[in-house]
Amino acid sequence: MLLWVILLVLAPVSGQFARIHKSIIFLQPPWTTVFQGERVNLICKGFRFYSSQKTKWYYRYRGKEISRETQKNTLEVQESGEYRCEAQGSPLSSPVYLDFSSASLILQAPLSVFEGDSVVLRCQAKAKVTLNTTIYKNDNVLAFLNRRTDFHIPHASLKDNGAYRCTGYKETCCPVSSNTVKIQVQESFTRPVLRVSSFQPISGSPVTLTCETWLSLERSDVPLQFCFFRNDQMLGSGWSLSRKFQITAMWSKDSGSYWCKAATMDYSITSNSLRSWIQVQIPASHPVLTLSPEKALNFEGTKVTLHCETQEDSLRTLYRFYHDGVPLRHKSVRCEKGASISFSLTTEHSGNYYCTADNGHGAKPSEAVSLSVTVPVSRPVLTLSSAEDLISEGAKVTLHCEAQRGSLPIMYQFHHEDAALGNRSAHSARGVSISFSLTAEHSGNYYCTANNGFGPQHSEAVSLSVTVPVSRPILTLRVPRAQAVVGDLLELRCEALRGSPPIMYWFYHEDVTLGSSSVPSGGEASFNLSLTAEHSGNYSCEANNGLVAQHSDTISLSVIVPVSRPILTFRAPRAQAVVGDLLELHCEALRGSSPILYGFYHEDVILGKISAPSGGGASFNLSLTTEHSGIYSCEADNGLEAQRSEMVTLKVAVPVSRPVLTLRAPRAQVAVGDLLELHCEALRGSPLILYRFYHEDVTLGNSSALSGGAFFNLSLTAEHSGNYCCEADNGLGAQRSETVTLYITGLTANRSGPVATGVTGGLLSLAGLATGALLLYCWLSRKAGREPASDLCRSPSDSDSQEPTYHNVPAWEELQPVYSNVNPRGENVVYSEVRIIREKKKHAVASDPRHLRNKVSPIIYSEVKVASTPASRSLVLASSAPHR
Repeated sequence: MLLWVILLVLAPVSGQFARIHKSIIFLQPPWTTVFQGERVNLICKGFRFYSSQKTKWYYRYRGKEISRETQKNTLEVQESGEYRCEAQGSPLSSPVYLDFSSASLILQAPLSVFEGDSVVLRCQAKAKVTLNTTIYKNDNVLAFLNRRTDFHIPHASLKDNGAYRCTGYKETCCPVSSNTVKIQVQESFTRPVLRVSSFQPISGSPVTLTCETWLSLERSDVPLQFCFFRNDQMLGSGWSLSRKFQITAMWSKDSGSYWCKAATMDYSITSNSLRSWIQVQIPASHPVLTLSPEKALNFEGTKVTLHCETQEDSLRTLYRFYHDGVPLRHKSVRCEKGASISFSLTTEHSGNYYCTADNGHGAKPSEAVSLSVTVPVSRPVLTLSSAEDLISEGAKVTLHCEAQRGSLPIMYQFHHEDAALGNRSAHSARGVSISFSLTAEHSGNYYCTANNGFGPQHSEAVSLSVTVPVSRPILTLRVPRAQAVVGDLLELRCEALRGSPPIMYWFYHEDVTLGSSSVPSGGEASFNLSLTAEHSGNYSCEANNGLVAQHSDTISLSVIVPVSRPILTFRAPRAQAVVGDLLELHCEALRGSSPILYGFYHEDVILGKISAPSGGGASFNLSLTTEHSGIYSCEADNGLEAQRSEMVTLKVAVPVSRPVLTLRAPRAQVAVGDLLELHCEALRGSPLILYRFYHEDVTLGNSSALSGGAFFNLSLTAEHSGNYCCEADNGLGAQRSETVTLYITGLTANRSGPVATGVTGGLLSLAGLATGALLLYCWLSRKAGREPASDLCRSPSDSDSQEPTYHNVPAWEELQPVYSNVNPRGENVVYSEVRIIREKKKHAVASDPRHLRNKVSPIIYSEVKVASTPASRSLVLASSAPHR
């Protein structure tokens, strides 16, 4: 059993080391979103051949989990929810969520997307949805598919990550949007790692390079190829299917930086490993020890340098120095080649010296060198003391220089950074001292010299650091533009112009710590912020070097927020905008720094601009007219980038005007049974207009019309005398016409005789005798108790040649009606039109005074005859409404 596990872990698969993976679910068809009623096959694949054995399935929906087992590795499903599988021999898979959608438009995408894949996003629609498709990525238009359903990503990469959706249109309705699909492009294989058999091979030995990477289980069948490099130069013949590269022999010149590259066969996906340094080791030769100075007198205190060097030096060679077989404890210092140690001679330094060199392959000794020492003054020792533990400005410090051995008198000299401070002569072995009060300029290296006639001896340098308290720091704010805007990178820089390092800087926003930075060698520190609206406020910084903390002045920063897309709303006193209403246009951007300038537009023509100094939107008022119908939008601008609202359509309704009722007869002589046409028209008002017709306030009927008014027909009887009116209503208030009166006064014996009409009782005459006869006839008729049946004052040619025209005029006029029938097919409703032509008579005669007094009441006279009776009665049509 243990051997089987080891083989699973280490067995090579397709050029990679195999790993135990959990089970994976594949989909057929490959979409995670489908329509309700469709079916999806789940295929469970496990590690190697175990994927075709019994498979356990787990289904979870709304907190409930159901499990089942199948004999094969497939399962057909048609319910939304979370699915997992467990193939025999492999761990449980990751969950896969399927959505069987009831929406009318869906966007389908594959379950997994890898680098280099050719990806199809499919926009599917049900019936009654027009696929004039637009696809969006992260709510930005990506492409217009028109009537195509598929959007292709030919070569997927990390730049294709995002949220996708598509849109279409329902028939005669509105736009619809699909579900949102998130695409996350995955790596097909891991970044390669270069394995080296030896990073420090011995010169001439072989080295094996191995480029290791792992494919994802979904892409386990993808072949890879490999290439190896040294210092950016390709090794061998280039690309190969083998993950290993053999270097038969490594020499010193082969030392360098090595790395490898893995790629798919079409080079669409490549990945580089990190670089590894290989240093070829060379066995050390016998070193050579030299002594310098060679010819100088070796007085006690003389500085002597021992240098040990091999012919083929390696950075990893270890050098050791020996005096009479005893290792020296001095620290060796590497030079360009070899290593050196230096020391001041004492009498104990006489003897034989040699060195050894070891680069890991055995130490090799040098030949011995003999040294004989004489005794001058010894090397002095410089010590520093202070009465205070903390060496700060103002503290008193003492420098003491003393040579442990040397002939008296000894001359001591003190130095600060190679500048002489003073000298003292000592006649005893206790050395000499000098004292002074510290300032900032006293920081640096100090040493002293001792000389008893054989040359000066230098002490080792002693470093003195005078701590200077930090000065008050200066805070500066730097942004990429004159005004800080959300999303900008703000750099805070804090600097104390004076103070000993290291200095710790702290940065604050409204006294809340943002972060800190230590500056070991002094100078300034910086801190960066990606600005949001919450970053407006006061900033400061603090400097502290352990002596005292200093706080900078406060700097105020105002971060401007770009305006969001504004929302335009209409506020009117009723649901339907009507001419004369006061309409308030309100525009508001929910996000953005003040002040905001709002502009209002009608059909892209500016109506006005209003500034909102403290936010909250702005309003613009309009007293509505018919010209105000159309498309409105608004714009918000706070100086960064103007944003335009969505378009809003306004339709202004017009109330109907008072309608005009017109009675129209087919001829001047009207008989019972003739068709009388009533025409009602409101000259102004938004359609659709409903017209109602009334006789003595009793409804005759109604009719709707978009334009041109409405008609109603009556077949005349004697009962139709009386008052007529009509009413127009388009939902904004009904308007009633003036009353038109129809009189039926009697019948005449001759149906073909002339029809007499009178306006305000006046009669037209062509000659004086005719006028007298007409007046006598009219008087006799009235004496008989009836109106004249015909107008004998008209010439026969007037009635025989044309039909009479009706007018409502106070003076004498000849009335000429003109008829046109626009419905000649004889249907139930007959539409006729009367055009009224007024012609002034050249000769007028006196009329009945009763009619002259009613100058504003138009009267239309006509004669109606009943053909079925021997005696006929005359009808007088009177109209109280003016004719157009």
